[in-house]
Amino acid sequence: MEVLIIEDEEPAAERLVGLLRQYDKAIRPLATLPSVEEVVKWFADHRQPDLVLLDIHLSDGLCFDIFKQVEVRCPIIFCTAYDQYVLDAFQVHSIDYLLKPVQYQKLEKSLQKMEAIRSQMRPAGSDPHFNEIINIIKNSQQSYKSRFMVKTGNRIKAVKSSDIAYFISRNKVTLLVTTEGQRFPLDYTLDELMAMLDPVMFFHVNRNLIIHIDSVKEVHPYFKGRLKLVLTPGQEEEVVISSQKTPLFKAWLDH
Repeated sequence: MEVLIIEDEEPAAERLVGLLRQYDKAIRPLATLPSVEEVVKWFADHRQPDLVLLDIHLSDGLCFDIFKQVEVRCPIIFCTAYDQYVLDAFQVHSIDYLLKPVQYQKLEKSLQKMEAIRSQMRPAGSDPHFNEIINIIKNSQQSYKSRFMVKTGNRIKAVKSSDIAYFISRNKVTLLVTTEGQRFPLDYTLDELMAMLDPVMFFHVNRNLIIHIDSVKEVHPYFKGRLKLVLTPGQEEEVVISSQKTPLFKAWLDH
């Protein structure tokens, strides 16, 4: 793995190099860059690294100025002393947000998440799952639905997204299922719903099911690299994550 370190404090940069080597001696730090200007120049002359470790306050400004000038397509782990930029960080391809001094155990967990994602990606982000991965690991600027209007008898009521356990599709009918087990029909397909839902909170398990993260009660290993889920409220049919989606699901669940 080739890693670019963007950090204006030399001791902090050296610490990150040491932690990377502790994790895997085969990791190759490409460069340590202290400023927005140098980072922009570096990306103009080099191909995208596999990963960026990024501080927020650099010697000539905030790191977010980088993204206004160059397209950074690779995953990013933020390593910073400031906690007020979390939402800004997840507007880009951020895997994690670590506070200084960065602890090995936390960086290890972030790198393991990165490895799970890379296992489903070909070089240069050409994997067809790339956009889905990015949706899982970042919180974009899009505004997501916070409630759905549903019919109950002769009335219409609002169901908050946080009160939804999952959406299921049965015989071409889409049902919203609440955390209390109530079911309401909707005039949307599951694909249409995923465009409206926050991907940090909802996961498209298969063509018949979208789940809320809080509905996952248990996760069990299953045959051939798959995972079996126990949801709350319970499902009549088995809920199984395919081997292809297992790394995506783990990254989403661990976010």
